[in-house]
Amino acid sequence: MISIQLPDGSKREFPGPVTVGEIAASIGSGLAKAALAGRIGSGDHARVVDTSFVIDRDTELSIVTAKDPAGLDVIRHSAAHLLAAAVKELFPEAQVTIGPVIENGFYYDFSYHRPFTPEDLAAIEARMAELVRKDEKVERRVLPRDEAVAYFRGIGEAYKAEIIAGIPAGEDVSLYRQGAFEDLCRGPHVPSTGKLKYFKLMKVAGAYWRGDHRNEMLQRIYGTAWATQEELQNYLHMLEEAEKRDHRRLGRELDLFHLDEHAPGLVFWHPNGWTIWQAVEQYMRQVYRDSGFLEVKGPQLLDQGLWEKTGHWDKYRENMFTTESEKREYALKPMNCPGHVLIFKQGIKSYRDLPLRYGEFGQCHRNEPSGSMHGIMRVRGFTQDDGHVFCTEDQILDECTSYTALLQRVYRDFGFTEILYKVATRPEKRIGSDEVWDKAEAALMEALRRSNCEFTIAPGDGAFYGPKIEYTLKDAIGRQWQCGTMQIDFSMAGRLGAEYVAESGERLPPVMLHRAVIGSFERFIGILVEQHAGAMPAWLAPRQASVLTITESQSDYAQAVVKTLQKQGLRAASDLRNEKINYKIREHTMQKVPYILVVGDKEKANGTVAVRARGNRDLGVMTIDDFCAKLAADVAQKV
Repeated sequence: MISIQLPDGSKREFPGPVTVGEIAASIGSGLAKAALAGRIGSGDHARVVDTSFVIDRDTELSIVTAKDPAGLDVIRHSAAHLLAAAVKELFPEAQVTIGPVIENGFYYDFSYHRPFTPEDLAAIEARMAELVRKDEKVERRVLPRDEAVAYFRGIGEAYKAEIIAGIPAGEDVSLYRQGAFEDLCRGPHVPSTGKLKYFKLMKVAGAYWRGDHRNEMLQRIYGTAWATQEELQNYLHMLEEAEKRDHRRLGRELDLFHLDEHAPGLVFWHPNGWTIWQAVEQYMRQVYRDSGFLEVKGPQLLDQGLWEKTGHWDKYRENMFTTESEKREYALKPMNCPGHVLIFKQGIKSYRDLPLRYGEFGQCHRNEPSGSMHGIMRVRGFTQDDGHVFCTEDQILDECTSYTALLQRVYRDFGFTEILYKVATRPEKRIGSDEVWDKAEAALMEALRRSNCEFTIAPGDGAFYGPKIEYTLKDAIGRQWQCGTMQIDFSMAGRLGAEYVAESGERLPPVMLHRAVIGSFERFIGILVEQHAGAMPAWLAPRQASVLTITESQSDYAQAVVKTLQKQGLRAASDLRNEKINYKIREHTMQKVPYILVVGDKEKANGTVAVRARGNRDLGVMTIDDFCAKLAADVAQKV
């Protein structure tokens, strides 16, 4: 007998080998219909398999449906094959290459003699829908590697044959067939194409074969697939919203910044954008002061030898910009950590000096591939709100716990109320002993528990020098942005010779906590622009109030109002142009100014202003002092 343990703890027994699909049917017809795959085993040894997979020994099993995150991956993986099948039916001369799952969807790369057009994309999507209606069975078979190579060469699929030829000799490979189309894949896949109802093809882009620019340029068709029509529509609506909020478009329209081919991956900040930057920086500077961080500043260039000692030269060299002077090799710093250790080493430190907290608005450079750069979200030159805490082991928990509270407060002020917490554990390539990693990972998890934060584990995603907490924001349209980090590092300070005098009198290396609240200023400002759709809250807005005249006779009064506001530390400007007032109001509304003050002869005579708030809200007429107090309160309360 074969015993199958189900998630609810119950067991089912079968007289002989049984498929996942048959087990689902034995539980109920509804589950059998919903089954997309099965998860066998438990913990790190669990794996997802097809419903046709035959179980021949005792095991644990859960049926994977569309409600399961793994089910969505199966749907998207199968949708990529559905796309390839449709392309082969419509364009038989096209060759298929690879088609993986990506975030929110999938893509497939094709070699074809001409570019696919929007009309082609519509035809492919229609053919995919036909194949879904046919509900063709998806079947798996296994071939020896060499037979699989010969098979794909025989049907003219040279790219597929090349991929399989790269698999070690003697190994078997799995193929999946639906209708007339058969593809190489490890699987798993849905039982039939009828499970793939909710998809949409998005765009066509270019992609080099195997990512090498010396190879042929292929055509990559992107698509998205979901478990339900509602999820698909919600995603498409989110994309529409994201397009409206795109920081690159808003950056142009609001005159915040620009990017230039003369400095790829570097940002030119315009006065409006730099005003936002300064508001963020001054806010963070106050956060430093309030939380006991001492602001420091380190150099941009550091000697190769230092990076060798930290491990960066060995583990991170390809991402560093280097230069040479007088036969010495230097690197532009990709992070600020080693510089802070060198500052710590100046003078003798006692256990009484710890924890010692350094913070820096440090400019860093990383040699990001040109294809990975995206507006100001991912650049080659950026500034971090970088901080390091030098402490004893006994101080780690208190530091990490208080940091989480600080970070929650900061994010709330910037308009983010939902935070996701993740602990990234030891990667395969790392420095330090397993014992040290055990202590560091346990400390981070305990700190989050003390903060009453639910968290997930990201195995292997830690930095090479230590594990980390990743703090991820959820924005106004549901997108996630990983910003803050807290990393425990038992290695770097000691590798660079930093030490303190312990209470016992011996010299010990301090534990080094790496922390960033907003991370890259560039990226965080891009996130803020998209979060608020360019309509920045008053405390961050480049211009907090515009004073508009109805006729030229109010010009002197408008300028006096502006000076009064500016003396209060508020950002204001006047619009004295000889234009109709409705035109001016519309233009300043498009610039997303929080408050528009209209002054005519009546307001001039009475020393008042007519106030319009963003969102076309008429706040009526008030004195200049009353308005100054209102705006100042908005700024102070981060409204």
